[in-house]
Amino acid sequence: MTAALPRFSLAALSLAALALAGCSDQNQAQQAPPSAPTVSVAKPTTREITDYDEYVGRFQAVDLVNVYARVSGYLDKIAFTDGQVVKQGDLLFSIDKRPFQVALDQAKANLARSQAALDFSQSDLQRAQTLLEDKNSTAISRQAFDQRLQSERTARADVAAAQAAVQAAELDLEFTDLRSPVTGRIGDRKVSVGNLVTGGSGGANTNTLMATIVSLDPIYFEFTYDEASYLRYQRLSKTLGGSGETISVQLELIDESGFPHKGKLDFVDNQISEQTGTIRGRASFANADGLFTPGMFGRIEVPASHPHEALLVPDVAIGTEQTRKFVYVMQPGDEPQAPQMKYVTLGRVYDGQRVIVSGIDKDDLVVVNGLVRIRPGAMVVGKLEQPAPAAPAGAAPAADAPAAKPAN
Repeated sequence: MTAALPRFSLAALSLAALALAGCSDQNQAQQAPPSAPTVSVAKPTTREITDYDEYVGRFQAVDLVNVYARVSGYLDKIAFTDGQVVKQGDLLFSIDKRPFQVALDQAKANLARSQAALDFSQSDLQRAQTLLEDKNSTAISRQAFDQRLQSERTARADVAAAQAAVQAAELDLEFTDLRSPVTGRIGDRKVSVGNLVTGGSGGANTNTLMATIVSLDPIYFEFTYDEASYLRYQRLSKTLGGSGETISVQLELIDESGFPHKGKLDFVDNQISEQTGTIRGRASFANADGLFTPGMFGRIEVPASHPHEALLVPDVAIGTEQTRKFVYVMQPGDEPQAPQMKYVTLGRVYDGQRVIVSGIDKDDLVVVNGLVRIRPGAMVVGKLEQPAPAAPAGAAPAADAPAAKPAN
């Protein structure tokens, strides 16, 4: 019994020593500082860009024509389908021609009678003229001659009046066919065949509205902008050597991105509204395929600066602190360091690259990857990364990005 006790105690002591050694190694492992995380850094990309302002507006037809009846009568024919594209001169409506043909025939008959009376008066006057010139003849007095001269003049006036009546009757007969005055898309018919339509000289208040036509190609896009923008555009157009109405603009519809449609700013109103402090601008766009229609919404981009050099960083490098945007920058070197936060003013996005209007320099090393690994006051190691090649200067910017604004 006395010999077994030392062997048991020795085994217990060995196990205790091993346990203590394991605890010591675990404590040392827990106390060792973790290695600094690695982030990717790169210098901003330099690119030539143009700043743009964006506005919302509506399309307006170049020509909008309300087709009214010009003569009164019963509608006899409709020669179009609601909503179709009609060309200038196409037949749209026909009014019953029979009463107007009768009126024309009567006017022509009156003209023939007046012409016969004129022919007789001219012959009678010629005979009287011959007798009057014969000094040996006393067959006609001066008074009788004057009466025949007056009859000839009256007959001539009757012929002129009859000719005018014929022309008026011909116009009325022509007006029974209502033709399209412009090329465009016609709306729905406002009257049906068999209805009595009213025309005449009363205008829109009394004449029957038959249909409405809007031209499609080209088409206008109207929008408003403030006084400060107006001054900036005027000065910009002068430095470009042109006028404020010839600036190239871009447009996108509500379901599009990238502003794919190109047009020209062709009109600026001649006064600023005292109520709103804005002025109306108008751009013209080609619309050969009929995609645009009057009343449609769209967004337009207007150049707000000359082409200039800008700094761009990947959009994923942008952080948000409440309402402010920032990037992390680091000093050159391979040693761990705490990144510095810099607040920036953002422009638009070009192919995943965000324009930085102000806040960084072109030589700053910006954290472009690994932003989530950075903690306030923590040390990180920056690994230099070559920036992605910039897209051509004419590449379209991303549609969801705000227009770049000039730095203050």
